[in-house]
Amino acid sequence: MTTFHATRRRMAPRTAAAGLVAALGLCGTASAQSVGADFGLELRARYEGFDNNLWGAADPADDGYLWLRALPNGEVKAGPLRGYVQLAATQARGVRLGEGPVDTTGIDRLQSFAELRLPVGDAEVTLRVGRALAPLGSERLVARRYGPNVPQAFDGVRATVRASRVKVDVLDLRPVAVRPGNFDDRPSGAESLRGVYATAELGEGAGLDLYWLDYTNEQAGFEQGAARERRETYGARFFGERGAWSWNWEAVLQRGRFGDAAIAAWSVGTETGYRWADAPLKPALRLRANYVSGDRDPNDGKLGTFNALFPKGKYFGELSPIGPYNIANISPTLSLDLGGGVGLDLTAAAYWRASLGDGLYDVPGQLIREGAASRARFIGAQAEAALTWRVDDRLALSTSLSVFTPGRFLREGGPSEAIGMIGAEALWTF
Repeated sequence: MTTFHATRRRMAPRTAAAGLVAALGLCGTASAQSVGADFGLELRARYEGFDNNLWGAADPADDGYLWLRALPNGEVKAGPLRGYVQLAATQARGVRLGEGPVDTTGIDRLQSFAELRLPVGDAEVTLRVGRALAPLGSERLVARRYGPNVPQAFDGVRATVRASRVKVDVLDLRPVAVRPGNFDDRPSGAESLRGVYATAELGEGAGLDLYWLDYTNEQAGFEQGAARERRETYGARFFGERGAWSWNWEAVLQRGRFGDAAIAAWSVGTETGYRWADAPLKPALRLRANYVSGDRDPNDGKLGTFNALFPKGKYFGELSPIGPYNIANISPTLSLDLGGGVGLDLTAAAYWRASLGDGLYDVPGQLIREGAASRARFIGAQAEAALTWRVDDRLALSTSLSVFTPGRFLREGGPSEAIGMIGAEALWTF
């Protein structure tokens, strides 16, 4: 990945905004130093090439395309008030499978919100209204979707309270439905997300997240069928670093209704790492292990398929043909520091179906292989090498090579060619 980052700042004299702050009495009289504006720009170009996309089931199976993205942004601050706007100008060239919401949105508002920060006793309260990215925790369930060309934004309200070592977010949001025209993205009429997300610093490099999310989708679909979905998610995440060790462990329980069916789903995700900081190449080993429940029987009046809600776009790596639904996987990664800002990641992964009664889904949650196609559990194995070069504080480059070899489930249920994928990215920000 290539990244160039810089920021231009202009401090303005007393303006109408400063007068408004003073009139509201929020922080006395706004001084020249409390009013200002920032501007920035991010440019990204990313190429992805596939052989045997979806194991040869896609039409066409071989594809190569270029994503282009520009994200200009600007903000104005006046005391406790902040206004922020970020546009997205995106193009997808050569997408032979048909452009979708992750490929292009033309020119549109990615973010545009107003924010107010106020001290309340020993705490600080922030109220944000408008359109914004809304990542939560490790982004397993609500992510920016930054890897694909179009990130995932939300319209709505978010209140944040920070006190001592605790932060609590209360949110009421609707995901933005991406459309291909200019300035035509609108909040979804089918999906909504509410919830409370709390984070506590436990000391000695450890933290704990506890959260409740209430999700509704009027047009949900799983192998069991299509119906209205109302799903409550209860989760806990324990994370941190101590010495050479790092960890990020998360457990999630879901309950609700899918049409007339009761929802009972769950997930456990773990990531544990160790780094030899004083050894040559500073090797670091990271082990990821996940279990995500599936549906045992599509005809039993219950739904056991976990819903990852709004996950990151590249969930299991640069090549992610499958998503976090009805799956168990284990994935070790070896990271090496080659010096001069160059790093190398070598990753292997193996995937199994969690339930034989459910099928295989992609990252957005669409069914791509029915469970009845085979009684086998093993989906396949993946190997990936990713090379990154941080040229300087403003520029970084990356390239990756991935191969996904199908297992018995894919071989018995349809096309089963090995997927090959190459990626290259450059990111520049100003």
